[in-house]
Amino acid sequence: MLAPKIKYDWYQTETHVVVTILAKNSEDVKVEYGETSLSVTAKLPSKNEYSLELDLAHHIVTEQCSFKVVPSKIEIKLKKRDGLRWIVLEGNPAIHDSVQLIPQEFLQSNDQPPKYPSSSKKSKDWDKVEKEIAKQEEEEKPEGEAALNSLFQKIYGDGSDEVRRAMNKSFQESGGTVLSTNWDEVAKGQVERKPPDGIEWKKWD
Repeated sequence: MLAPKIKYDWYQTETHVVVTILAKNSEDVKVEYGETSLSVTAKLPSKNEYSLELDLAHHIVTEQCSFKVVPSKIEIKLKKRDGLRWIVLEGNPAIHDSVQLIPQEFLQSNDQPPKYPSSSKKSKDWDKVEKEIAKQEEEEKPEGEAALNSLFQKIYGDGSDEVRRAMNKSFQESGGTVLSTNWDEVAKGQVERKPPDGIEWKKWD
């Protein structure tokens, strides 16, 4: 006996298409990948069997696909063979491959961020999702040496050409013992090595 229809959704990255099946507490999940097909079966808590058969719109690399089962869903990652932007999840590859060759600059006119296709009626703002992830990463403050390196990277990334030249020259000529952002000072000549107190600088042979 087949289970009632269960919703599924999908989104994509540059390299993968991710299919999410909203089947809760699934067991005995089996997933089979074909070059242009996907087959999923699972046993639900109701003892009914869930089945999903898809004829994919484009080719996938079967040996690089994977899936995971969590209490709330089944998530399947399909590796794109050609790295194309999928317009639809299902369909005839012969038809849709030609559509995908439209240059991205035409598809993304008016400076609007790309909207990832989805079977959901409510569109997801993936640009907003990426910003939220970036914000979370920023809030994870590094400590110790990692914090110092992060600070230097930020100074280097935000600095002018003169700041970057100063940092490169001072770091290289001092054997890593001096890091200056003052190009006027660094440009005057060779930057001397200044190891910490009590430490003697030696060249590594």
